[in-house]
Amino acid sequence: MATLLYRLGRASLRRRRVVAVVWLVVLVGLGIAAATLKGPTASNFTMPGTESQQAIDLLADRFPAASGATGTIAVKAPKAGDLLTPQGQAVVGQVTKEAATLPGVVGAVDPYQVKALTPDGRYALIQVQFAGRADDVTKDQRAAYEKVGAQAEAQGWQIAPGGEVLNGEPEVGSTEALGVLVAAIVLVITFGSLVAAGMTMLNALIGVGVGMAGLFALSGAVELTSTAPILALMLGLAVGIDYSLFITSRHRQNLLDGLSPEEAVGRAVGTAGSAVVFAGATVVIALAGLAVVDIPFLTVMGLAAAGTVTVAVLVAITLAPALLGFAGRKVLPRKLRDRAAVEDPTTGSEDRSGFGFRWAHWVTKLRVPVILVGLLGLGLLAVPAQDMRLALPDASAAAEGTPARINNDLIREGFGPGFTGRLAVVVTADSPQATQAAVPQVTALVQKTDGVLAVAPPQLDPTGRTALIGVIPKTGPTDAKTETLVHDIRKQVGGIQNADVLLTGVTAIGIDVSEKLSDALPVYLLLVVGLSVLLLMLVFRSILVPVKAALGFLLTVAATFGITVAVFQQGHLADLVGLDTPAPLVSFLPILLIGILFGLAMDYEVFLVSRMREDFVHGDTARQATINGMGHGARVVTAAALIMISVFGGFVFLEDPIIKSMGFALAVGVAIDAFVVRMTIVPAVMSLLNNAAWWLPRWLNRILPNVDVEGEGLRAHLARREPAEV
Repeated sequence: MATLLYRLGRASLRRRRVVAVVWLVVLVGLGIAAATLKGPTASNFTMPGTESQQAIDLLADRFPAASGATGTIAVKAPKAGDLLTPQGQAVVGQVTKEAATLPGVVGAVDPYQVKALTPDGRYALIQVQFAGRADDVTKDQRAAYEKVGAQAEAQGWQIAPGGEVLNGEPEVGSTEALGVLVAAIVLVITFGSLVAAGMTMLNALIGVGVGMAGLFALSGAVELTSTAPILALMLGLAVGIDYSLFITSRHRQNLLDGLSPEEAVGRAVGTAGSAVVFAGATVVIALAGLAVVDIPFLTVMGLAAAGTVTVAVLVAITLAPALLGFAGRKVLPRKLRDRAAVEDPTTGSEDRSGFGFRWAHWVTKLRVPVILVGLLGLGLLAVPAQDMRLALPDASAAAEGTPARINNDLIREGFGPGFTGRLAVVVTADSPQATQAAVPQVTALVQKTDGVLAVAPPQLDPTGRTALIGVIPKTGPTDAKTETLVHDIRKQVGGIQNADVLLTGVTAIGIDVSEKLSDALPVYLLLVVGLSVLLLMLVFRSILVPVKAALGFLLTVAATFGITVAVFQQGHLADLVGLDTPAPLVSFLPILLIGILFGLAMDYEVFLVSRMREDFVHGDTARQATINGMGHGARVVTAAALIMISVFGGFVFLEDPIIKSMGFALAVGVAIDAFVVRMTIVPAVMSLLNNAAWWLPRWLNRILPNVDVEGEGLRAHLARREPAEV
C-alpha cells in the first residue's frame, strides 16, 4: 500500500493543476446538486419492531387524524380564578379558535370541554392536532403556531405554544467557527508557517465542503435525522485537518532531510498517507458498523459521517500533495527554506532535544508508577459511568428562554411533570363491538396501575374499530419511574382478549429507543474491540500491541462516559458548558461515541507505534524505539489532538442538548486518549513489555496479509531504484 500511495503522491504533485481543478469541479457540482436536491431533515427517531412504533404505524393506517404531530398550548391567566370568569373563557376560546384555523391544523380542543384546567382556575392546556408528522410541518406553519395568542398576551395573559411540532433541526452558528479558528492557530504554531497552516486548513475545508454537499444532495432521496449533518460536519472538519496535518508534517521533514519536493511528497503520502488511509478506514468501518445494531436513524447517521471521513481521506492523499506542489519550499519556516539551513545538523529533523524525546525518556524511566497512576486516575474518572441513564431528551432539557422550554416549564408549574410526557394506549379490533368491549377493561387496568395520574376519555376513529386513550403519568418523560410505568401498563393490558392493545406516545417511543440502544451497546463494543485487535495485528505483526491498544481504548471510553455523566447527568460544572438543566444522556450517544473514538484512537496509535516498530526492526532496542516513536510523533499528535478538541469543543456552545453533549464527549475523549493513554500509558507499557511487545507466532505471521502501513515495501522499492531516479 505504501508504494502505491508513494506513486499517487508524486503523480498528484506533477499533475497538481489537474487535481486541483477536478476537486473544484466536484465541489461546485455537488454544491449545485445540494442546492437543487436538498430534502428536509427528520427530527423524530423511529424504531421499527418496537411496540410504540407499531402503534404509530397502526394509527397512521386506521386513525390518520390521530397519527399526526401534536401541539400543546399552555395558558396562564394573570391571576387565579380568571379562567372561570366569562372574560377568561372568551380569551381562551379566542386562542383555541385561532389555533384551530392555523394552516396544517386539523383541530384544537377546548380545555373547558375536556376539563384541562387547574383547580385554581389559572392554568389551561389547549391540545392542537396537526395533519402531518412533525417533520412535515413547514417553517411557516411552525412560525404561525408560535405566534398564537399574541392578542391575549397583550392583555397580560401568558400563552406558550409547545409540543413535538416545535422540534426543529439544530442550527450551526458562529460558535463552531471559534473551534476552527483555534485549530488554525494550532497549525500556525506547529508549522511556523502561514503557508503550511493555510494550505492544510484549505485542504480540510474543501474536503468538508465536498462531503457535506454530497450529503445534502442525497437528502432528497434518503431521510436524514437533524443531527446527522452536524455529526458529519463535526467529524469531517476534525479528521480532515488532522489527516492533512500528518501528511504535511512528514513532507516538511522530508524537505529538511534534503529531498526534492516531488520525492518528499511521494514519501510523505507513502508513509504518513498509509497511516491516514488506515486510520480513516477504521473510522469508516466503525461508523458503518452501526448498521449491525439494526436501528435505521443510527445507521443513516453512521453512514453520513463515514461518507465525509472517506472524502477527507481521498482529499488528503490527492489534493494535499497537489497543494504542497504549489507551495514548494514555502511550507517551511523562512529560516529553514535555504539549503544552508537544511544542511545544518542543528536544524535537521533528527534533533533529539525536543519535548517529545524528554517526555519519552521520563515516561519509560518511571514506567511502573506512570502506569499505576494512569490506571488509577482513569478508573476514578470512570466511576460516575455506573450511574449512567439513557433517554431521548425532552423539552425540559432545552435551553432556557426557548419556546419549547417556556411551554414545558409552564405546564410543569401548573399541572405537574406528567403532563409533559403523556402516553397513549391504542386499542384496536376487527369489529367496533370488540373494541367497545375492550376499552372499559383497558381503562380500568390502566387507572389502577401505580404511577398513573389520570386517564382521558377514549377517542374513536370513524369506523369505531380503533380507540385512543390518553394516559398522564405522575412523573416526567425522562424519570426512571415513568420507564417503570410504561412496562407496568404493558404488563397489565397484555391479557386483554379479542383486541390488540399497544402503548405509544413520544415518551414511550423514547423509552423503547433507549432500551434497544442499551441492548445493542455491548454487542457493538465487542465488535469494535475485536476489530481493533484484528486490524492492529495486521499492521504491527504483534499480539500484545493490539491487546494493549484495545485495553487503552476501553479505558478512554470508560473515563469519557464517567466525565460526561458527571457533567450532563449529575450537573457538576454544568455552567462551564452552558447547560441549564442536567438530564439523562441522549440514548444514542454511547454507541456513537464508541464508534468515533475507536477510529480516532487507532489514528494516534498507528502514528506513534508504527515509528516505534520501524526503528525496532532496523536495530534499535525496544526501549530506544519507543523513545524514538514518541520523540518524532509527539509534536504532531499533540497538534492533531488539540485541533480535534478545538473543533469538537466548538459544538459544545450550541443550544441543542444533543449536539452539546456529543461535542463535549468527543472533545474529552480525544483529550484522554491522546494525552493520557497514547502519549503516556502506551510508551510506559511498551517499555515494560520490551521485546515481547513485538512477538508474533510464526504460523500466524505466515497467514496474516502484509498491509505495509509502515512502508517496508516502499523502502525496498526505493533501495532498488537507480540514484538518478531519486
